[in-house]
Amino acid sequence: MIKKDIIKNDADFIWHPLTQHKTASEPLAIAHAKGNYLYDFDGKKYFDGISSWYTCSYGHTNPVLTGAIKKQVDQLHHVVFAGMTHEPVATLGEKLIGILPDNQQKLFFSENGSTSVEIGLKMAFQYHFNKGEKRNMVVALENGFHGDTFGAMSASGLSVYNGPFEDFFIDVVRIPAPTNENLPQVLELVHSLLEKHEISSFIYEPLVQGAAAMQLNDAAALSQVIRKFQQHGVIAVADEVMTGFGKTGTYFASDQIEAKPDVICLSKALTGGIMPMAITSCTQKVYDAFYDDNLAKGLFHGHTYSGNPLGCAVAAAAIDLLISEGIQRGVKNIEASNLEFKTKIESHHNVAAVRTRGVILAIDLAIEMERYGNKRNEMFQWFWKRGLFLRPLGKTVYIVPPFTTTSAELDFIYQLLEEFLDQIS
Repeated sequence: MIKKDIIKNDADFIWHPLTQHKTASEPLAIAHAKGNYLYDFDGKKYFDGISSWYTCSYGHTNPVLTGAIKKQVDQLHHVVFAGMTHEPVATLGEKLIGILPDNQQKLFFSENGSTSVEIGLKMAFQYHFNKGEKRNMVVALENGFHGDTFGAMSASGLSVYNGPFEDFFIDVVRIPAPTNENLPQVLELVHSLLEKHEISSFIYEPLVQGAAAMQLNDAAALSQVIRKFQQHGVIAVADEVMTGFGKTGTYFASDQIEAKPDVICLSKALTGGIMPMAITSCTQKVYDAFYDDNLAKGLFHGHTYSGNPLGCAVAAAAIDLLISEGIQRGVKNIEASNLEFKTKIESHHNVAAVRTRGVILAIDLAIEMERYGNKRNEMFQWFWKRGLFLRPLGKTVYIVPPFTTTSAELDFIYQLLEEFLDQIS
């Protein structure tokens, strides 16, 4: 199919995510991808500065990952996961438990980040139900984002996504992200909530709240809040869909927080962007609340493609990449380069703030603008035209580059960011 036919068919038949089609620009047709670049039908290349929504952390068509799926597809591509098992899931289970925080013991499979959160919340609700307790409330951080299914939306605090559906949500109370400055007030609020309500779970994005324009949270303060909830039997659910698998400088953001979660939600870079897959991990304590002679105490949640062998084979290969010396060296290089660039530009007259954690770098512009609007679309197109794929969040321009990004490629990104800052009027 040629480019003009792709664009026509797209306009005729396709409804894109997070898009108001009446005002949206024509989408860019991508022909193929290789390494850290996307290529259009005219042969122009675009550096993937956000790893395609934080999934392609090892670059595109990585031969280790594509090799894993090619090998697996001739052996077993899918099988019902209720009552059956297979080698790829057993291999992945051992590898993933080996790098998760030490308290994680069991893995429940699904297909995307939203469902991993949905399952985490259901685990927490039923954990208490199975113990004879009725706990119907969830506590979440302000400005959090956890996905687009109803439970995940309920826990999210961004009305631009959730407005039409809020009358249907589960009972959620939001608290400010704790900092050194507000920690006493937040702990007092938590204490009040624990006295007045039966709280099932506390869900949070550890260290970085992605959709909240890459807001960084204080690890020590957050740890105290997690401990406070856990002391009262509340299940701590860490949403690591975005932060997981190396982006914050450690395998998981939870590794940098003293208080460990009871449940962890995982997706995105789990398979390096090759296959849709998600996992919700939990402690033995959580699992044991479902382990009973009574059939009804089991977790009756399932997806057709749960534990898909192709996804498991790729995810296991992705973990091998993650822990490899080369990838870890790449993460450290990006982390150091981001810190150096932060120091260079934080005094720029068009910069309101800069923050970085691991491979994540976010720049708040010193301008006023809507989160989704013409100005943001102009920014998007400015970078596209110069060969860099970014998706600004309102007035925040950020990068989450692949771990395979070279020093020369980082220099290219930084140069364009500086040019962009300089040309803002």
